[in-house]
Amino acid sequence: MTNTQTTTSRLDPGAVVAAALRLLDGQGLEAVTMRAVAGLLGVRMNTVLWHVKTKARLLELMADAIAAEISLDGLPEPAPQQVRELMRRYRGALLGHRDGAALVAGTYAAEPATLRFSDAVIAALLDDGATPREAAWTLTAMVYFTLGLTQEEQGLAEADEARLRAAVAAGPLPALRQALEHLTDGTFGERFEDGLDRILA
Repeated sequence: MTNTQTTTSRLDPGAVVAAALRLLDGQGLEAVTMRAVAGLLGVRMNTVLWHVKTKARLLELMADAIAAEISLDGLPEPAPQQVRELMRRYRGALLGHRDGAALVAGTYAAEPATLRFSDAVIAALLDDGATPREAAWTLTAMVYFTLGLTQEEQGLAEADEARLRAAVAAGPLPALRQALEHLTDGTFGERFEDGLDRILA
């Protein structure tokens, strides 16, 4: 048996995903390549490919591993509070990894942990009186909103308020000038809670 075969037998997809997540947290999403994962594991790239097949598949498994960090235990009552708490935990899982939202937004992870989380949110929405269609569309609205806001939070080092003010002042933008002070006030956490309220209203 060759050394590569021996290493292949010791590895599994979970170990490959764990290594990829270490790369993500340490260097960011752009650093996650099949070659870099192989280097971190000390194996040939073909060994990584044996377990995860493609880069797209690796990203799907990474996204699902992040979803697996969302606890479904100890949820509050009633159902509306369950929905909010689940989405807070979802945001927390994304923020727990560098570029976590960018990673998840770029995948379609029909995987166990992602589906389990989605099922829990839809169940709470159904318990609160939503129809199946309303529950499904509310879930997607909240997920897309959370991904987008969290990508901004993770990618925006600091809001350039002076640049924004100068740009608004330079153009015929009376409505923006009227609302300008509110475009950058509040924290991302406050904007997240406000967005959930608006979607669930």
